[in-house]
Amino acid sequence: MITYYFQGLILGAALILPLGPQNAFVMNQGIRRQYHIMTAFLCTLSDLLLICAGVFGGSALLMQSPWLLGLVTWGGVAFLLWYGFGSFKTALSNNIELTTAEAMKQGRWKIIATMLAVTWLNPHVYLDTFVVLGSLGGQLDAEPKRWFAMGTVSASIIWFFGLALLAAWFAPRLRTVKAQRIINLLVGAVMWIIAAQLAKDGVAHMQALFN
Repeated sequence: MITYYFQGLILGAALILPLGPQNAFVMNQGIRRQYHIMTAFLCTLSDLLLICAGVFGGSALLMQSPWLLGLVTWGGVAFLLWYGFGSFKTALSNNIELTTAEAMKQGRWKIIATMLAVTWLNPHVYLDTFVVLGSLGGQLDAEPKRWFAMGTVSASIIWFFGLALLAAWFAPRLRTVKAQRIINLLVGAVMWIIAAQLAKDGVAHMQALFN
C-alpha cells in the first residue's frame, strides 16, 4: 500500500508546486510573519476536504454540472483580477513601506476570508483535486484509495507549512522595498495570467454550452 501513498505524494507535489493564488498568499503571510502558521493550516485543511471529495466521488458532481463549473470559473476570474490589481497597486505605490505596514494590520478574520477566497474561488483547485486526482484515485479500491489520498494530503502539509516557515525565515531579506516591489509585481502578473487563462477556458465552456 505504501506504493499508492508515494504515488499520491508525488502527484500531489507536482500539482501544488507551481506558483498560484494559494502559494502566493501563504508566501506573503510568511514574509509578513502574520498568522502564517494559521494560514498554512487552513490551506492544508481546505486541500484535505477537496482531495477527499475528489478522490471519494465528488468529481462526478462538478463534471455533471457545467453551470456550477462556469460559476466557479468566472468567480475565480473576478477574484484573481482583483487580487492581482491589489498586488500591482502595492508594487507601484510611492510609499510601499506604508502600504505594506497597512496590509500587516489586517485582522485575523480578514486573512481567513481572503484565504478561503484564494482557495475556494480558484477553479484550478477543483480541476486538480476533482478532475486529476479524482479520476486517478477514484479508480482504486477502497484501501489503496485511502493511501493515495493520504499521500496527496501529505504533499499539501509539507508544502504549505514549509513555504510559510521558509518565507518567515527569509522575511528580513524579503521585506526590503526592492524585494517587495519584485514580489508584488510577480504575484500580480501570475494572478492576471491565470485569470486570462481561466477567462479563455470560460468563454470556450460557454460556447460549448450554447452550441
